Amino acid sequence: MRLLTRVVTVLLLTLALAAPDAGAWVRLPAVTFAALPPGATNPEGITADRHGNLYVTTFAVGGTPSGLGQLFVLDRHGHLTRRVDVAGSSTLLLDLAFHPLSGALLVIDFGGKQVLSVDPVTGASAVFTTIPGGAAAGPNVLTFDADGNVYVSDSFQGVIWRTGPAGGAPVAWVADPLLTTAGVPPFGANGLAFNRAGTALFVANTGNDTVVRIPVSGGVPGTPEVFVNSINGADGLIIDEDDNIWVAANQADEIVVLDPTGRVIAKLGDFGGIDRHGAPIGLLFPASLVRVGHFIYVTNLALDLRLFGLPQPVDAQWAAQVTTHTIARIPAHLPRVPGLP
Repeated sequence: MRLLTRVVTVLLLTLALAAPDAGAWVRLPAVTFAALPPGATNPEGITADRHGNLYVTTFAVGGTPSGLGQLFVLDRHGHLTRRVDVAGSSTLLLDLAFHPLSGALLVIDFGGKQVLSVDPVTGASAVFTTIPGGAAAGPNVLTFDADGNVYVSDSFQGVIWRTGPAGGAPVAWVADPLLTTAGVPPFGANGLAFNRAGTALFVANTGNDTVVRIPVSGGVPGTPEVFVNSINGADGLIIDEDDNIWVAANQADEIVVLDPTGRVIAKLGDFGGIDRHGAPIGLLFPASLVRVGHFIYVTNLALDLRLFGLPQPVDAQWAAQVTTHTIARIPAHLPRVPGLP
């Protein structure tokens, strides 16, 4: 009888822990949407046009056949439309976005310390802006305000640079220690986005595992402050129509969603190993994200940071196994969490 009681107790405990109301996150699965062609590595930046086509850049530390940075264009079904060599660029491309007023495709060339205006068909380019600081500069992500001004995060100098809609020499809009880091990965200011009202700019600090909030009034920045801590490798960042903040946690292989108060309301996706094609299952070093319709598309950077002489992160050996580099997709709706309205 005592043994039967123990068995029943274990079964009830197992069922309780497995039940949705036990408080665990409902992790909507991240699935592979598309794979880059053979030889293409380390997808990093991602954006979409008005037709839902995706544009992906690569941070190709091992180089490319042309010696130039590469841009891949995918249709809404994940089929490769074209591969574009970006003229005048290094092979280390990061964020990209279409300018909301001019429609120009702006691409961050990390290796060249510049932002390029790129023809998405031919790859012809012109310098939109050059980031000051020489080798110390680390341009990473760009965004826009309602007037079309362009903002660029500088991961190494701890600066948010700003230009007008037509580019040109940037000005240091904000420089602050909260935008620098001594952590790993060694990137400070990274993903950035304005809230819907334009009254705050949110900046992911990768090495510090934080999101920083910069208040804005009349285009003038206030004093930066830490909005939230403990997002492991906070990287790309977008804001939805409800002002929820979606952050790629590149060292936790998940997407963390915060409400406007900074409370976590979802943790989405996970890493499930490497498949027989050498591709990540789910998320592996997720870097950038974009929403198209009912889905969030995420680049799996899958970068082995040991290549840069850095201490071994938990996912480095997995990243070294990747031979097929991918874009993941995850539903954009948020699962209900007990205790939230």
